[in-house]
Amino acid sequence: MHQNDCRASVARDMTTQTQLAAPTLETIREAHRRIAPRIHRTPVVTCTSLDEIAGARIYFKCENLQKTGSFKIRGASNAVFSLSDEEAKPGVAAPSSGNHAAALSLAARWRGIPAYIVMPSNSSEAKKRAVRAYGGEITECEPTIAAREATVAEIINRTGAQLVHPYNDARVIAGQGTAAAELLDEVPDLDVIFAPVSGGGLLSGTAIAAKGLRPQIRVCAGEPQNADDAYRSLASGAIEPASARETMADGLRATLCPLTFSILRTHVDGISLVTEDEIVATMMLLWERAKLVVEASGAVAATPLLTNKFNAKGKKVGVILSGGNLDLHKLPF
Repeated sequence: MHQNDCRASVARDMTTQTQLAAPTLETIREAHRRIAPRIHRTPVVTCTSLDEIAGARIYFKCENLQKTGSFKIRGASNAVFSLSDEEAKPGVAAPSSGNHAAALSLAARWRGIPAYIVMPSNSSEAKKRAVRAYGGEITECEPTIAAREATVAEIINRTGAQLVHPYNDARVIAGQGTAAAELLDEVPDLDVIFAPVSGGGLLSGTAIAAKGLRPQIRVCAGEPQNADDAYRSLASGAIEPASARETMADGLRATLCPLTFSILRTHVDGISLVTEDEIVATMMLLWERAKLVVEASGAVAATPLLTNKFNAKGKKVGVILSGGNLDLHKLPF
């Protein structure tokens, strides 16, 4: 086969792989059985003083205490261990600003295969160190979505690695949904569940799991005002481009894809926008009152409650604190 034909074939395979059908509650349960021996069942923490601020009973699902410091190991390990031996042998590849990169690198190490990670040049140095420590091979690119996609496509063409996209992959979404499934197993009568939203993988998995287990539950999200594309997309009915503004919640800069957009339109009840100052205030409250070290992206899910932007008075609310990876030399407070 001509080299250009080979590249075209790989590109078609990438498209096919990422355009999988949305996961179901049963595929989330299958994912949990697959990954449970490898991940932490993270604790659910409560804090009376934070309940008083919100006027609600809040149950924090502490994925900041998960392996690799975020929920991302759930989706990454489910995808990696879903591969056949033949599929897995060339390795896996992904574009990621940090948390998915670290998670995929560790999952690949567990499987004994290479992990090729494409990271924007402005990614956190702390997150780059983590990726290398887990065995990932980093290729840096310009900090644009187009550059990420082009670079990862070139790597896949060269190596034959399997794409494990951070959110445009039903196996990843199913893995992410296991956090909400665990939370509802422990606190089955939640009225509302909150997660942050970026590309929509965690929120999609959360929504499918939560609505499947408790149909009357409300599923909501926090999103930075400076990265409000998911909010705008649900309002307009079409996928909106990323904002040009900067946010300290660097894990929430991605945009929705058709798969996650379709899931969110069907299952999500609302998105609350939060400012940079409100994110910082929430981080400080979580650190000071609950003794939880949470990165900006993780704090976004709790911010609507702790700033009273979302009326949760008298409700039982679950919050997925998605991660705790930050550079302690560059705190925003």
